[in-house]
Amino acid sequence: MKPIEDDESARSDDPSWDAPLTITVTPAGLLNTVFATAQSVHTAWRTCVDDSLVMAETTVVSEFGGNHCRFLEMEYADEEVAEETWHDWTVEMRVGEIFLLAHWRTRVNDSPSDWDWCAREAESAFMQAAALLGRRVRRGLAIEQPPESTRTPSTRH
Repeated sequence: MKPIEDDESARSDDPSWDAPLTITVTPAGLLNTVFATAQSVHTAWRTCVDDSLVMAETTVVSEFGGNHCRFLEMEYADEEVAEETWHDWTVEMRVGEIFLLAHWRTRVNDSPSDWDWCAREAESAFMQAAALLGRRVRRGLAIEQPPESTRTPSTRH
């Protein structure tokens, strides 16, 4: 009887840590999980971000394929009530040709607790989205680059 080559017991070594993994994820899947707390989510073929409104930006780029994730803070006047100014925390994720955008926003004069909630939720979503691109982001949005040696000890599980 010939052994089956795809049988796991026939393999003597562990899979490579650098082996590519393929997972099918839809925009709806990401928008409903990673960006679940956002007040507004949408997809697009190009960004909706007006760079002239951006006050702060943090970007992570995937090592493979040019995908990226941006965390942005913007302020803009309300289209209907010009005296009101909004602060917007946006997480923009580009996967292939598709942009996924999530917005958390509050009026500039709203309570500090509203500001804290929006900032915390957007930061958490950015951290999760960055992880999907193979990048780890710590609280405070400090991006950690992978170490020079990508070899991980084999004793790690």
